[in-house]
Amino acid sequence: MAQWAFIEWLLLWLLEVESFAFEWDSGNSSKNAQKHKVVIREIEEVFALRTAMPLGRQVFPEMDEERLGVVGPTRDGRLLMVAFTLRKRKIRPISARPAPPITPLSGGTWTRSRATGTHGG
Repeated sequence: MAQWAFIEWLLLWLLEVESFAFEWDSGNSSKNAQKHKVVIREIEEVFALRTAMPLGRQVFPEMDEERLGVVGPTRDGRLLMVAFTLRKRKIRPISARPAPPITPLSGGTWTRSRATGTHGG
C-alpha cells in the first residue's frame, strides 16, 4: 500500500486553483473503470466539488515521476482515493479507487483499513 507525506502546497492548490484541467489517454481513461469500477466523471468530481483532502506526495513505493494523492467524495457520495501527477498544469490521474473505511481509535486518532473484497458505493 502506498505511503504519503503531507505537503502544504497541495492543500493550498486544491483550495485556490480556479479550475481543474485533466490529461486523459487510452491508458488512464479505461484502467480505473476496469480495475476499480471508477469512471472518469467520478474522478473529475473529486476535484470539482472542492472537498478533497490531500494525502500528499507518495513516498513509498518510490516512483520516477512525482505522485500526489487526494481523498474526496463524488456527487453521489462515494469516497475515492485518487493518485495523480501534474503535467503542464493538468491533472493526470494514475489510479482511482474506493477509499478504504476509516476506523476511529482511542485517543482521537484514526486508521484507514486496507480494503479486502468488494467495495460498496
